[in-house]
Amino acid sequence: MIGRYNGFLFALAFIAAIGAVHAAEQSNMPGSRVQAEFLNGDGKNTGSVVLTQTAHGVLVDADLRGLEAGWHGFHVHEKGECRVPDFESAGDHYNPEDSEHGFMATKGRHAGDLPNIFVAKDGTARIQFLLDKITLHDGERALFDNDGSAIVVHSRADDYRSQPSGDAGSRVACVALRGSTG
Repeated sequence: MIGRYNGFLFALAFIAAIGAVHAAEQSNMPGSRVQAEFLNGDGKNTGSVVLTQTAHGVLVDADLRGLEAGWHGFHVHEKGECRVPDFESAGDHYNPEDSEHGFMATKGRHAGDLPNIFVAKDGTARIQFLLDKITLHDGERALFDNDGSAIVVHSRADDYRSQPSGDAGSRVACVALRGSTG
């Protein structure tokens, strides 16, 4: 009887372990997504972003308004805090691999380095691209780690080479990425 009981417990433990692995995998399954709102320096809504986990990284789909026309740096930052008016609370660029900044860097780029965005004369921008070095939840490159992360719009274009952050100027809009996603 004890042998059957131990076998039963082993089977239950095995099934539970498989369930835990499956649940962990689902948090980064393609299709997992989150939506969040950008704030400007006055704390007012200035757009939104939808992040969707894909098999190849995180798809960013952002819609911004109320910004100055022209080119702007657009980066993922290391902390999920967007305290107005300057958003310095978001910390430095998201850089889990301790790489150099910029697409022109010979030793790789920050995981949070993104292409510049262009804002039209009416103050709007529509952005869509893939973050290939980031996941939403799991692993060392997760946006939703213990302290979250943020996406920041800068006042000037990133030059893709100046250290540590591309000489992109002040932070003019920010979206905090914290908590869990669905």
